[in-house]
Amino acid sequence: MELTVDRIMDSKFLGAPPSKVRWSFNGSKIYFEWRPPGEEKEETFEVPIEGGEPRKLSKDEAKVVPPYDAEYTEDRMYALFVEDDSVYIIDMESGRRRPISETSGKAKDARFLKGDGKAYFTQNDNLFLSSLGEGSLVQVTCFEPQDEKEKDKSELQEWLVEQQKEFFETVKRAAEEEEEEKGEKPEPYYLKKAESAEEMYLSHDEKYVVFMLKEEGELAEKTAVPDYVTESGFSKEIESRLKVGDQVDVKKMGILTVETGEVRWVDHGMGERKVELKFIEWSEDGGKALVSAISLDFKDQWFMLLDVESATTTTLDSQHNDAWVKRRGSDAGFLRDGGVYYLSEKDGWQHLYVIESEDDEPMQITEGEFEVSSPRLSWDKSKLYVYSSEGDLGERHVYAFDVGTWEKTRITGEEGRYEAFFSNDDGRVALLYSYLNRPTELYVMGNRLGEEKRQLTVSSSEEFQGYDWIAPEIVEFEARDGVKVRARLYKLDDYEGGSAVVFVHGAGYMQNVHKGWSSYYREYMFHHLLMERGYVIMDIDYRGSAGYGADWRTAIFRHMGGKDLTDQVDGVKYLVEEHGVDPDRIGVYGGSYGGFITLMALFTTPDVFKAGVALRPVTDWAHYNHSYTGRILNLPQGDEEAYRRSSPIYFADGLKNHLLICHGMVDTNVHFQDTVRLAQRLIELRKENWEVAIYPVENHGFKEETSWADEYRRILKLFEATLK
Repeated sequence: MELTVDRIMDSKFLGAPPSKVRWSFNGSKIYFEWRPPGEEKEETFEVPIEGGEPRKLSKDEAKVVPPYDAEYTEDRMYALFVEDDSVYIIDMESGRRRPISETSGKAKDARFLKGDGKAYFTQNDNLFLSSLGEGSLVQVTCFEPQDEKEKDKSELQEWLVEQQKEFFETVKRAAEEEEEEKGEKPEPYYLKKAESAEEMYLSHDEKYVVFMLKEEGELAEKTAVPDYVTESGFSKEIESRLKVGDQVDVKKMGILTVETGEVRWVDHGMGERKVELKFIEWSEDGGKALVSAISLDFKDQWFMLLDVESATTTTLDSQHNDAWVKRRGSDAGFLRDGGVYYLSEKDGWQHLYVIESEDDEPMQITEGEFEVSSPRLSWDKSKLYVYSSEGDLGERHVYAFDVGTWEKTRITGEEGRYEAFFSNDDGRVALLYSYLNRPTELYVMGNRLGEEKRQLTVSSSEEFQGYDWIAPEIVEFEARDGVKVRARLYKLDDYEGGSAVVFVHGAGYMQNVHKGWSSYYREYMFHHLLMERGYVIMDIDYRGSAGYGADWRTAIFRHMGGKDLTDQVDGVKYLVEEHGVDPDRIGVYGGSYGGFITLMALFTTPDVFKAGVALRPVTDWAHYNHSYTGRILNLPQGDEEAYRRSSPIYFADGLKNHLLICHGMVDTNVHFQDTVRLAQRLIELRKENWEVAIYPVENHGFKEETSWADEYRRILKLFEATLK
């Protein structure tokens, strides 16, 4: 079978892997979302743990299966979730499902209250509490706009109100009804024009609500993204995000006393320094909460205990990085005895730390040149599960730590990458497992090393399975500063030198050189198509990529397009010297951050690459978002040099070889405006050999198969025309 662009971009060819895995209440079945071969859309399936053919659930059956992100009571008897803007609860034993939200508006953030059969959620920017047994619903907070606040009356005006009630029964009755309605509501807190309340957490004793107050910058301006292909035939504008450094929203943490409506602001203990707090979870007794804090210059981070009575914090641990800290928050929590676990890059690699009591020093549990991620307590809180790349940075295995002794046990064995989901009794584990040339599938095994894992799904078509997909070789080459850089190498045995393509992964901070199935699965198949046509392909985990420690992550500080680009160029040198690649027949391509690197490569190292394709590229970092760019480059108004040396638009005059830019016009992440501005710059510079392909209905990640196919046909056409 010969590969074609249309074939590999047909979603039915590869199929879609299982996702959103969860267990039945009694542990006999596993539920998951799936689009198996021949199906048109993703739906809910179940499969017995003994194996057999997965069964698609009917719509009615699927309604009583809690979604992947459901909240559960400690005994796992009830599940809570939001669906279609309403809150539902499911009795896991009986399968009965019922709604608990009754107010109109979009509900979100549904959570169980500890131990007393109640749940709370937010709706219309306020928190509501539901008693599961009685079915009652109570409004706990009353955040209202300032303009709804009743104006104070003069002495005369007050007298006239009372006179009206004395004369007119209808006025008196209306006033009484209004007072009665007010009495059912909690004391209001009035929000100013640019303020909003969000992220609300009710304490176990129902006395306090911790919330975040967000204040939007008055001068901030969000980019409007035009959408031209609409149902009405008229174009419309989609409100998108702010640009980096433009009047960033200010957030502060408040504690609202439910009985009185009084609000106190949390003292983070850092004085005048600008710090943003994030709630993590309540302590067992509900008197304290674990919060994380990060400085708004991104260089310091703390884990703190919040005392709700005093609204003060105690610092448990601090982290600093002269470039920027890797923000943690959700990867932390309380242990069963009141201790705290969290992740930190304090020693240069992301590892697990524990503070066993408030007065203890942090204890490092894992150590070495590898990374730990996603800690999660078992249901009975006796174990702490993590993923770890110990032994091989390209693998991800599941480990369990005994809470208390901190003895470590590895659970998964076969090399590759795993995602784990544990049964309610902790006796079994469902796994999403993949290898370099084997797409992700669902497996189940006993919860201990050495247990045989049983495959439960087959997601790809017979046609896909019939092709000889290679496991790309993971190689290392030495960069100009002596650092070893890892890459995936796609090369057929009969390759005798000639053309090559360098693929640059997106996101900047991600890992693609690993021993699992790549999230860039379309590119994986496209690289096989290129190999069939005589190319060798290299995919590099350049400086700034995930999985290699803090120094690797921050090596691009104040200069994107620096070491991350020279790693690509040094990879080309390796291809030429070790694999016989013709230095005059090398192309480069990638999307998002990969598109940015492609532009920098063609503009600043024009003699290295004969042709390049920049997909949805950042062309000027001053036009990207704050949370990503502000960490790496500081702010444009305060560090113009970092932006000038990192943004392709400043180097466009260096283009001399072939460039194709592809961009979705409804991109709310990297705005199409980036490409438009660069195109105008290239026009004014009188540059040739470049073109732009536009995709009118596509956002940052394409959805339509026709768009994917069109884009990759253009990539192939350019490489075939310029590199052969």
